[in-house]
Amino acid sequence: MKQSSTRRAMFVLAAILVAAAFSTPSLANDPDPLQDFCVADPTSGITLNGFPCKNPANVTANDFFFAGIAKAGATNNTQGSVVTGANVEMIPGLNTLGVSLARIDYAPGGLNPPHTHPRATEIAFVLYGELDVGFITTANVLVSKHIAAGGGFVFPRGLVHFQKNNGYMPAAVISALNSQLAGTQSIALTLFTSSPPVPDNVLTKAFQIGTKEVTKIRAKLSAMK
Repeated sequence: MKQSSTRRAMFVLAAILVAAAFSTPSLANDPDPLQDFCVADPTSGITLNGFPCKNPANVTANDFFFAGIAKAGATNNTQGSVVTGANVEMIPGLNTLGVSLARIDYAPGGLNPPHTHPRATEIAFVLYGELDVGFITTANVLVSKHIAAGGGFVFPRGLVHFQKNNGYMPAAVISALNSQLAGTQSIALTLFTSSPPVPDNVLTKAFQIGTKEVTKIRAKLSAMK
């Protein structure tokens, strides 16, 4: 019971953190809204930067609700981690509001591999467990720290970053991002599993490896997609 209460308290603190981080419109990375809300209508067929607005007469409270980050996700995969997004694709009411959340769960030894968010800065708040986290600057400097339950860490927009659970217990974070759809590019998957593929001679020269190694890496990473 005590552990459950502690986790509930952590969720409350995470919610306060998100509210404080994005309470000022100028902090939002996406364009400011011009109306109270613009619930996304992905079925409209109209292509624009974001999503067209749903008819306000058809908007319901469910357009602003999502329960998907309440429970831990399954981490029985190759990386030992799973990301559960709470962005505009899950919560249509986030359209034009410039904010989203994600829950990330880590098995012992689990890794959220090096990746970037091209459209958002991220702040991760640890619900439970401990993590080694870091990002790499454009000057190729690693900024890293060990963080535990109740701690938070910021990953600046566009910079490569990661989180690793080096402990013996599961861990989880709630991340807030200042975009309704931050986008994620996993470095390894982007380079080795793109379609069409990045030419072998680009990868062999960039990583100073042979074509056989490129083929092996592609095969391993493709199985993870």
